[in-house]
Amino acid sequence: MASIVYAMCGEGRGHATRARTVVEALRVRHQVTCFAAHSAYEMLDRHYGSTDVRVVRIPGLQFGYKRPGQVDLLRTLGLAARFRWEVGRYVDAVLPELNRARPDLVIVDFEPIVARAARRLGVPFVSFDHQHFLVVSDLSALPFWIRQQANLAAPFVRALYEWRPSATIVSSFYKAPLKDAHRDAVWVGTLIRPELTSIRPAHGAHLVAYMRRHASAKTLAALASAGREVRVYGLGARPAEGSLRFFAIDERRFIDDLAGCHAVVSTAGNQLVGEALFMRKPLLVMPEPWNFEQAVNAHFLEQSGAGWAERGRLTPRRLGAFIEAVSALRTNIRPESAFGNDAAVATLEHHIGGTRTSVPLRPPRVAPTASIAARQWA
Repeated sequence: MASIVYAMCGEGRGHATRARTVVEALRVRHQVTCFAAHSAYEMLDRHYGSTDVRVVRIPGLQFGYKRPGQVDLLRTLGLAARFRWEVGRYVDAVLPELNRARPDLVIVDFEPIVARAARRLGVPFVSFDHQHFLVVSDLSALPFWIRQQANLAAPFVRALYEWRPSATIVSSFYKAPLKDAHRDAVWVGTLIRPELTSIRPAHGAHLVAYMRRHASAKTLAALASAGREVRVYGLGARPAEGSLRFFAIDERRFIDDLAGCHAVVSTAGNQLVGEALFMRKPLLVMPEPWNFEQAVNAHFLEQSGAGWAERGRLTPRRLGAFIEAVSALRTNIRPESAFGNDAAVATLEHHIGGTRTSVPLRPPRVAPTASIAARQWA
């Protein structure tokens, strides 16, 4: 048994969802401690509060917004600069907790504080997130304006840890070619939470809409025009507005609604896109302006033929056309390609084993298996 620390950013719930999947697999054989910020901490603390998995709250990076659904680039950079200025103090504060865990390996999901603390203690760390696709991928095939956004974001991702981790694992619903300098990076599919792997999806009539904290009145008006019930998550619980039903984030309810929906309308976060594809749900995604990661995700979703991207204002006409196209889009979805659990756990276990030897280990070239997806859709 090894002691494993898993540290994650708290901006967006996808980090916590990915972490839960990995933690559930690792805790069978190892002692796991989670370090998380913001909404990720809240989700994990609710789930693991009375278990042997300890969850520690830490500060975290956040996006700044200037109006609903639109990232404020200058404010985001200001928040990042302030965070960077304070990071040394944050590292000092987290060191006692990290010492208490006595980790053999640290896994970091876009989280710079614990990575720096691990470096100070001489503990190896592995980068395991989605964002590092901006660093390791050859994105030369992207459209010019999306490629420019990716090029702007890559240096910030690269600077997150200040030095190269022992290994880089990228979890994504798509796979891009690797740069020559990063041929040792490992791509795995989306980490599908355990509750989803046991559900056989059904194609119901309702839509699931996920908005990350904000949605404009015009977006809500377009959703209300869908001619069917729309179950809205991310904006909190509030009274229904016509066909719109607003729910607080509840993991069980959300999973059931996702598994039984007709299609998904959401921002373009990697985790939800991957989970929806695993459930064979076409998506209409609305990447947040100035969110470079989401812009690239939206492009690859469109390229797969499994969904549409709306980069302007969502209109009733556009939403109606998407709903009409759902059946055709569903035929392009390959659920097994979105499933990365087996490959991710195998790669991490390889590095956990490698913490007890001075011989450098290369990550195994593990292809995502289709076993669970195949059983679901047999």
